[in-house]
Amino acid sequence: MQADFWHKRWEQGQIGFHSTEVNPYLQQYWPGLGLAAQSRVLVPLCGKSLDLLWLADRGHQVLGIELSQKAVEDFFHEHQLQPETRQQGAFTVYAQGPIQIWCGDFFALTAQDIADCTALYDRAAMIALPQEMRQRYSAHLNGLLPAGTRGLLITMDYDQAQLDGPPFAVLDDEVRQRLEGSWQLQVETERDILGESWKFLQGGVTRLVERVYRLEKQRER
Repeated sequence: MQADFWHKRWEQGQIGFHSTEVNPYLQQYWPGLGLAAQSRVLVPLCGKSLDLLWLADRGHQVLGIELSQKAVEDFFHEHQLQPETRQQGAFTVYAQGPIQIWCGDFFALTAQDIADCTALYDRAAMIALPQEMRQRYSAHLNGLLPAGTRGLLITMDYDQAQLDGPPFAVLDDEVRQRLEGSWQLQVETERDILGESWKFLQGGVTRLVERVYRLEKQRER
């Protein structure tokens, strides 16, 4: 899956993955992480998510990473925000108050770029990537964030033979294989949401489970 795929989706308005509401799992489980109000939160592949505003409203410094310039510009325009822009390495940074969105390739991000991030929120990054890219994404993420980082990961679990992604199926075994060496994982909840998803019902999917993980980055051994 190349960058052109996502650019085309945004340009053509094919963004069924974008939610017009703040994610309810974020609202329910984020406070339990016990993060300081000013903690800086990394949000990979953030799109124009309303979750960025919710996090900022809780006092956090928010760092979104997004490939699509249109998604970034739409976010600030739709919320009547006037960001300042600057270059940061391979990224164009859009910044307004506590929210920064870095427009560019997530894989160009360095540990130095996010050395002050102590929180992670992944609602739409891992499930947006096919398996071979998830392996690369997980390895890159594991090397970026410092020990003690806490956050949430939300995945979808279904039989991908019944319907191809995105969003892609990310099973519990895969999450543990990719992350357990670097993160402590705890499943907060898992829920079959098939009845709430017309796309998956229409596609013939028989089971669709959303799973929410609480994460904490471990020290290297």
